Amino acid sequence: MSELSVKDGLSAMEVASYLRRHSDFLKEFPDLAMLLRLPREQGPAASLASYQLEMMRDKNNELSRRLHDLVEIAHENETLMVRVHTLTLALMRARDLADTVTRVVASLTEDFHTDLVRMVLFHSDPQLPVADWLLVEADGPAAMPAFAEFLKRGEPLCGRLLQDKLDALFADKASTVQSAVLLPIGDLGMLAIGSLDANRFHPGMGTVFLRLIAEAVSTAVTRYSGKR
Repeated sequence: MSELSVKDGLSAMEVASYLRRHSDFLKEFPDLAMLLRLPREQGPAASLASYQLEMMRDKNNELSRRLHDLVEIAHENETLMVRVHTLTLALMRARDLADTVTRVVASLTEDFHTDLVRMVLFHSDPQLPVADWLLVEADGPAAMPAFAEFLKRGEPLCGRLLQDKLDALFADKASTVQSAVLLPIGDLGMLAIGSLDANRFHPGMGTVFLRLIAEAVSTAVTRYSGKR
């Protein structure tokens, strides 16, 4: 005699609890599988078998979507890794500090397809080029108080920058920058990347590749900065 037959007035919760403990119940009563009807958001009620098939189809579609997303992410990460590797090799071939900073900006502009790049150096060198993308502050971090907290923290900063930071970095082009990334270059300076797209850089984005870029640039600049 089944467990259900010895009880009267079973509640819906008790029936549900029983079925959870006896997942093979319908094997003993296969006719119930065809009689049970389940609600659908659209259209008529479905049989249990149809409902299970539909649920499996939805689950497979969701898994396929997730797999596609993972493949896309893997492809993007592979592309980024190649670009970081190319930048690192370019920096290894640099002949001096001027060549180093020029290669950094060229790579970020051409290979990473960035809109605006600014490099800030706390080290003066007569061989450094005169360019709108290079800001030399020989007085060090004290000359840029708006970035004191960022430099102290020493971590990449992504998202929208306050107006005083934008003005200090991008001058007359500050109004066009909708999102940005700040990378510390050790205690030698910092690297700023500005985008015209408000969604390109945001606080929730991953920073692994940004850290790799910052470390590569920092190591390269250190070779010719006179600091060790």
